[in-house]
Amino acid sequence: MDRMYLRRARNLVMSVMCMASAVVVIIPLVMILFYVAADGLRAINWGFFTNLPKPVGETGGGMANAIAGTFTMVTLATGLSLPVGLMAGIYLSEFGRGRLREAVRFLTDVLNGVPSIITGIFVYVLVVVAMGRYSALAGSVALGIIMIPIITRSTEEMLRMVPKSLREASLALGATEQQTVVKIVLRSASGGIVTGVMLAVARAAGETAPVLFTALNNRYWNQGLDQPIASLAVFIYTYGISPFEDWHSQAWGAALVLVVMVLFLNITARLVVRARQGR
Repeated sequence: MDRMYLRRARNLVMSVMCMASAVVVIIPLVMILFYVAADGLRAINWGFFTNLPKPVGETGGGMANAIAGTFTMVTLATGLSLPVGLMAGIYLSEFGRGRLREAVRFLTDVLNGVPSIITGIFVYVLVVVAMGRYSALAGSVALGIIMIPIITRSTEEMLRMVPKSLREASLALGATEQQTVVKIVLRSASGGIVTGVMLAVARAAGETAPVLFTALNNRYWNQGLDQPIASLAVFIYTYGISPFEDWHSQAWGAALVLVVMVLFLNITARLVVRARQGR
């Protein structure tokens, strides 16, 4: 009886500690969201989403071009990085063997740890100098490189969590290894993979340093993928260090819009995956 009570006491203590740790993790996020919303809502109005930034010294204006620019670059970056990261993750989990797999995994982790400003300088030399100008395409390439290791490692980990029994059952029923990976393993891990992709999108949307080196900025509507483009992250940085109170308020508004965009993408992706899994 004493041992049973001791086990129950230990179980209760560990449960309370786990719950407390979860609360500690959530509290900073709630505080950040509350602080950003409290300051950002003051600058949010219809003109914020439809107007261009005002010249220096004039109050008002909006960030319609920055919202569109962020969406454009993140979409292009996702299109560039998703196939590469997804296939690399599948290779590491399903087909990689020996030292080559370990080398790819190690280099992926190294790439994930490279400071984003270094990635920006690399793309500046590789793309901006070659094109002779800053551009939305260069910014998308930089963000795509940042996203690749995140998608790769999250895909690998989610695929490795799929039970081997599912693979064995599929192969026993006559499916090929490729069919098993595509129709069984990927489908089973789709929810976790989407979460990893959304984490990569969230990081790319908030990057400033690589965008400054590649896409620069633009206070007007973008005229093409080979031209400089505006982004919310750069405007937050520029307005945040300015001496104008109105710009500070707009920086908080841009931060709120960026957070809401990422939250909306996460919720939408989860709902889509859940609906597909239900069918």
